[in-house]
Amino acid sequence: MLRYLGRRALYMAATLLAISLVVFVIINLPPGDYVTALQSRYAAQGQGLTVQDIENLRVRYGLDGNLLQQYWHWFTQIVLHGDLGMSFEHEKPVAQVIAPRLGWTIAVSLITLLVTWALAFPIGVYSAVKQHSVGDYAATTVGFLGLATPNFLIALVFIYFSVTWFGSVPSGLCSPEWCDASWNLGKLLDLLGHLWIPMIVIGTGGVAGLVRIIRNNLLDELRRPYVTAARARGVPEGPLLRRYPLRVALNPFVSTIGWILPLLLVGDIVVGQILSLPTLGPILLGSLKSQDMYLAGSIIMVLSVVTVIGTLISDLLLGWLDPRIRLGHQR
Repeated sequence: MLRYLGRRALYMAATLLAISLVVFVIINLPPGDYVTALQSRYAAQGQGLTVQDIENLRVRYGLDGNLLQQYWHWFTQIVLHGDLGMSFEHEKPVAQVIAPRLGWTIAVSLITLLVTWALAFPIGVYSAVKQHSVGDYAATTVGFLGLATPNFLIALVFIYFSVTWFGSVPSGLCSPEWCDASWNLGKLLDLLGHLWIPMIVIGTGGVAGLVRIIRNNLLDELRRPYVTAARARGVPEGPLLRRYPLRVALNPFVSTIGWILPLLLVGDIVVGQILSLPTLGPILLGSLKSQDMYLAGSIIMVLSVVTVIGTLISDLLLGWLDPRIRLGHQR
């Protein structure tokens, strides 16, 4: 296992190096840079910039060098000093831009994740155990609808009915009178009153997907010869289900840690933009639109690191949970 961890650490380092280079190149693929976008913004406001102003801005933001020099400066600052760089648009360190929204992002995503697991697991197990029942058909139908409907469309439907029925647009995670207030019972209740909308919108697709995965995995295990033999020996259905088939059906929960961790840090980008959530998703989208390369690149790199670490954790937990995977690593 130590050799396995050593190999994975080397693969992770090489992967992150390649990702950093690809991310930086992709962010800079659109024509121009942040100064170009800033110049267009000033022009739209009727304010022009002289050639000297543009050159001074490029020197100020470190855009006077070539792309390789800019990448090397950004990458070495992160690796050697833990400095994510300066955000051009916000004119302050990237860490200060990310920090205020990080807590809200983790809270929304974590609560959504826990609710998703709490709903998907019992529904998936029931659908597999009661195959071809009315409940199974209902869960399958709702699951297909959940997978086929984009999250942003569900958010738009919520906004439509909220405006039609209540005359207000659901946005943010707090009412204006509570946003700057100190934490108390009233603010907590106000938060819960706003939190259920992004929780349903973001969690719908996740619940539908996990229900289908758990159902299919559990059905496969229930048809195995060892399950038939256990039933022939008179093992009760409940203990039999909990001992082996259900344990194998837990694999999807563990294997999704690799993509769940970055979701906790950013959340759903499009839904966050539509519902005006104070999460990192809208910040990332805005940085890509304004070509704020240090902010966008740093957020994407953090997500890449978390994804790689999450994948490693998933592999280790799967090896602990499923003996077949553990024995395969040992061989």
